[in-house]
Amino acid sequence: MAARVPSPTVKAGGRLHEAHPLAADLEFILEMAEDDIRVLDGAKLFVTGGTGFIGTWLLEALIWSRRRNGVGPEIEVLTRDPSAFSTRSPHLAGADSIRLTKGDVLEPLEAATTPDAIIHGATPVNEAIKRENPRLLLDTIIDGMRNVLGLAASGDRPRMLFTSSGAVYGRLPPELSHVSEEFMGGPDPMEPGSVYSEGKRVAELLGSIANAKGDARVVTARQFALVGPYLPIDAHFAAGNFIRDALSGGPIIVEGDGTAFRSYQYAADMVIWLLALLVRGEPGRSYNVGSPDAIDIASLARLIAAQTPGTPSVEIRGTPVAGRLGERYVPSVDRASDELGLVNQIGLDEGVRRTMAWHRNAH
Repeated sequence: MAARVPSPTVKAGGRLHEAHPLAADLEFILEMAEDDIRVLDGAKLFVTGGTGFIGTWLLEALIWSRRRNGVGPEIEVLTRDPSAFSTRSPHLAGADSIRLTKGDVLEPLEAATTPDAIIHGATPVNEAIKRENPRLLLDTIIDGMRNVLGLAASGDRPRMLFTSSGAVYGRLPPELSHVSEEFMGGPDPMEPGSVYSEGKRVAELLGSIANAKGDARVVTARQFALVGPYLPIDAHFAAGNFIRDALSGGPIIVEGDGTAFRSYQYAADMVIWLLALLVRGEPGRSYNVGSPDAIDIASLARLIAAQTPGTPSVEIRGTPVAGRLGERYVPSVDRASDELGLVNQIGLDEGVRRTMAWHRNAH
């Protein structure tokens, strides 16, 4: 279904807003998630991970709703460095509905006001931390979840959204086209590289225990790959790295053999899904959040090249093994679709185009 794309300069409260580089996306989110945002109107929302890709998008959307329609929650954002947050995102830090609280999920948490709802998205995703200090990563995920749940227990069973990961499924059989929430596989605990995946699994379990005890109404979002403005182009994300290579003139480097399959959900769709899970998801239940539309990594690189002036070359450094199926990491989203009516609206071609335009304009 085609999305309505409004003008990037819009009126609010009788005056003209300064153009926002994400205005079309934010208007689309308001259109699709209006009812869920209204449920949150006036609620006290506590957010961790507000500086990451997912958290930034959620804050952008909720603040935009307050500015446009006067509807949305009062948001308390936990941050280790409020000054750095304000410098990096002054338009978010300066919003009337935002309060920055200095703190760290590794320590017991106190909120300025008892939260009605919580979004817990704080997790380091730096590959260097995973490689060089896996214990710190594990502690951040598990102790962070424990401390956020401790905050939740001080309130009146707040709704809580935990942003987990499809990594909890471990390495998937290549013949499994789409992984559902019922898949019972898992990461290998004998591999130190499984620390992120295992940490998320334990954090999910802690959420289930808290839900059963009545401390909080926890809904888990198992996130898959994403694309959109704010996507880091210098981290370990293939799409981001390809966009970086393309914008620098190429070649676009594929380090592997290009046969692995991924799928990419656009950030605006992601926000709509996460807000629906926070408001309407069934507590004690997990939902895959992503796109079911698979693409192999080599084709992703070529798609990005095709959207780049001059069409840079694609260099695939690995060699496919004859007869071997490509690794797959693609979700089934039937549960989110059937139970919550969620459908992705923005396809990969358009998502890549918007992401590249945003980075090209150096926002």
